[in-house]
Parts: sequence; structure tokens; C-alpha cells
Amino acid sequence: MAELGKFLLITGIVIAVTGIALILFKEGIPFFGKLPGDIVIKRKDFTFYFPVATSIILSIILSLIFYFLGRK
Repeated sequence: MAELGKFLLITGIVIAVTGIALILFKEGIPFFGKLPGDIVIKRKDFTFYFPVATSIILSIILSLIFYFLGRK
């Protein structure tokens, strides 16, 4: 039961920090989604956006965070 409590606490903190970052950066988090490797296709009535490089970097950061939190 204690592990579930820790998980919920950490999840809440991550959500709160993300919310604060979105409030502070009203135009978006700097260079989030604008990295080389992100695919953007713009047509007259259609825009397709696939953030490949952003997804990879976000995955690496989250993996490191969970790795270090799991070692404790």
C-alpha cells in the first residue's frame, strides 16, 4: 500500500509541475516540439504534426527520472 501512495504522490507532483510550466510559458515550453526531426506537413486545409525527436527526448528524460526514483 505504501508503494501505491508513493506512486500517487510522485504522479501528483509531476502533474503540478507540468501545470505550473504551462501557466508560466503561455506560448508553450521553449523549443518543445520544434526540434530537428519533428515532422510537420502543412497543406492548405490540413496540418499534420508528428514530434519524433521531441518524443524520443521526453522518453529518455522520463526513463532517467523513473530509473533514479526506482533505485531508492
